[in-house]
This record gives sequence, structure tokens and C-alpha cells, in this order.
Amino acid sequence: MGKKIATVITDLFEDVEFTSPKKALEEAGHELVTVGNKQGDTVTGKSEDTNVTIDKGIDDVKPEDFDALFIPGGFSPDILRADDRFVAFAKHFMDEKKPVMAICHGPQLLINAKTLDGRGATGFKSIQVDLVNAGAKFKDEEVVVCQNQLVTSRTPDDLPAFNRESVKVLG
Repeated sequence: MGKKIATVITDLFEDVEFTSPKKALEEAGHELVTVGNKQGDTVTGKSEDTNVTIDKGIDDVKPEDFDALFIPGGFSPDILRADDRFVAFAKHFMDEKKPVMAICHGPQLLINAKTLDGRGATGFKSIQVDLVNAGAKFKDEEVVVCQNQLVTSRTPDDLPAFNRESVKVLG
């Protein structure tokens, strides 16, 4: 049975780090719902090749309505982590041990949610020190799966492994 996955996203996301996992997850039978500042807004990726219409505003959703969380990389997670609503939303999934998939800069949202202490994780090179300072057990690997719940990867080059393990964790 397919899972309902909240995808938190705003402008300047890394295009392929949204489009590639979206395709893989949908092909596996899952439903992705984009969650942004306001329903109906259009957000644009870093390369400006990808425009995404926001399905639901953050004020219109509850984390309990979703089975999993997906955080694409790029500058989007850094922007979102400045908003306490998105931080609290992400924290729920980690606290409830629901599947969370975060690539590249995606773990920045989890750092602000203070949910990585003692957890295995990876991320883009520029956030490695942040991950360690947040208490994560950093691994410089293409994909790190922690407790069959948290899936993290470093860069677009890691997408095949990230997509494979994300689908596996969702069952």
C-alpha cells in the first residue's frame, strides 16, 4: 500500500534532488504532497528548470496526516529551517520514527529540529561540521540509513542509492 509523503519545499531547491526521488517514489506507488508556505504558490528550483505548485500550505496540514517526510536539497532547507512551523513539522516525523528522506542540504531542517543526536547521517560537504555539531554520527557515504527510518545522501551523484533506499524504507 502506498504511503502519503509530505515534501517540504520552497524556492531554490536542487531541481534533480526533487524530480528524481519524486519519480522513483511515485513509480513505487507512493503519493507526494508538496508542502510550502501557501497552497497554490509556485516555487522554482535553483537551475530554474523546475517549477512546482505547492499542494498544501504549512498552516493547512498536520504531520499526523502523512506517513513520511521528504526534504529535497539545495537552498530550500536552509530557508525552511528559519521558519519554526517547518522545524516543528519535521521534528514530528523524527520523534514518531516515521520515515524521513533528506538529501544534500536537506538535513539542515533536522539539525534545527534537534533530532540528529546519536543518529547516523550524511549530507553535503558544507554541512558536515553542522551535522557533527548536532550530534550526528557522520558518515561520508553515498547513502546512510539509520534505524530503518532516516535516509540521507550527499549530492545528486548519490540519487540512485538515495532513491533505492528511500523506496526500501517505505516498504
